[in-house]
Amino acid sequence: MAADRDPGGRAGGLGPAGAAAGPRVVVIGAGIVGLCVAWHLARAGAAVTVLDGEAPGSGASSGNAGAISGGAVAPLAMPGVLKQVPGMLLDPAGALHIPPRYALRAAPWLMRFVASARPARVARIAEALSGLLGNAMEQHRQILAAEGALDLIRETGQLYLYRDRAHYAKDAGGWDLRRQHGMRVEFLEGRDAIRALEPDMRGDYDLGLFIPDQGSSVNPLRQAQVVARGVERLGGSIRRAAVRALATEGGRVAGAATAEGMIPAEHVVLAAGAWSARLLAPLGLHVPLETQRGYHVMLPEAGIALQRPVVPADRKAFISPMEGGLRVAGTVEFGGLEAPPTPRRAELLLQDLRNAFPQARTEGAEGFWMGHRPCLPDSLPVIGPVKAWPGLWCAFGHGHLGLTGSAPTGALLAQAMLGPVPNLDLTPFGVERFA
Repeated sequence: MAADRDPGGRAGGLGPAGAAAGPRVVVIGAGIVGLCVAWHLARAGAAVTVLDGEAPGSGASSGNAGAISGGAVAPLAMPGVLKQVPGMLLDPAGALHIPPRYALRAAPWLMRFVASARPARVARIAEALSGLLGNAMEQHRQILAAEGALDLIRETGQLYLYRDRAHYAKDAGGWDLRRQHGMRVEFLEGRDAIRALEPDMRGDYDLGLFIPDQGSSVNPLRQAQVVARGVERLGGSIRRAAVRALATEGGRVAGAATAEGMIPAEHVVLAAGAWSARLLAPLGLHVPLETQRGYHVMLPEAGIALQRPVVPADRKAFISPMEGGLRVAGTVEFGGLEAPPTPRRAELLLQDLRNAFPQARTEGAEGFWMGHRPCLPDSLPVIGPVKAWPGLWCAFGHGHLGLTGSAPTGALLAQAMLGPVPNLDLTPFGVERFA
């Protein structure tokens, strides 16, 4: 969620009136990551205030594909990615596109992206992501069960579609990495096997990969709103206030500066998504954070019935059944935070839908949506304390895994801040890796 635009079961430690007796914590950002952090902090007894200039969950958290992918440990930059860079720059229909007008600005990020694709580095990234995301579904269930909203998640797996084994070969390294970290993958050979799982599939795909242990949200916006209400139920507060700067005092971060004045806190959690780097820069912390501009189209009456997200591997668009109809979401476009959306990217999503479901009705498609997913070149989010600035903690940069990583990030950061010490080493996620 933006922080610098106009914008930017009850635990012990709570008093009888619901006011927390623990430390004051300001969470900057009311996206799903910031809300899950706030939920766990409030549950542990902290006095939590969430600040954002927009309504809870109204940014990228509302428009994502709804996938909860605990086994998604393969980074975007895999060995051999350098060969794909010309296509990123030249093919406007590619799954990941960097427009020529933005290429120079993106060049430093792109160099880090390619460097992170070294095999040894990829192995370390996957290990870190496995530790963070491995129990994602369990963590989501914990929050939603406490809020009486388990109906929001569907645990029917995910289905990836490839045209044949040659088509699959280009992604085989990523799938091998996922399987090494415990992902269960069932190979479906032939269209009949695929249609046994999703009868409406009519596309030219002869290989399916069924991931039974993954899940999805049927309404990401409602899920964020449920977590927001949970924060308030646990004694926290959510305020519509744009954060203009991190307030410092005596060599530490002591609160957040808004148009209404400074809001003091013992701890500040920066969870402002793609806008986080702007708030860190005045402190001398320069993070290579880019926005993955993602798109979706909603089809209220598509005329097909899906039981789970289906992902044609051509551009890896997610076709997800949701409460409001069928959502087709995906693609990655670089272009910064200010450039207007590119309508062509949304049109490509409808093409992806037709490739797998040519009979789908696209009439009445709702206006397409574009949102900003915070993306770091090594695909690892920034989570944990900032050593140079006591009092400051980070929880941003989850890329296309923001929904998946939100609940485990919340649990992990709350433990790191208030105890007990988490089992997962936060070093790989530290902001210091960009120093």
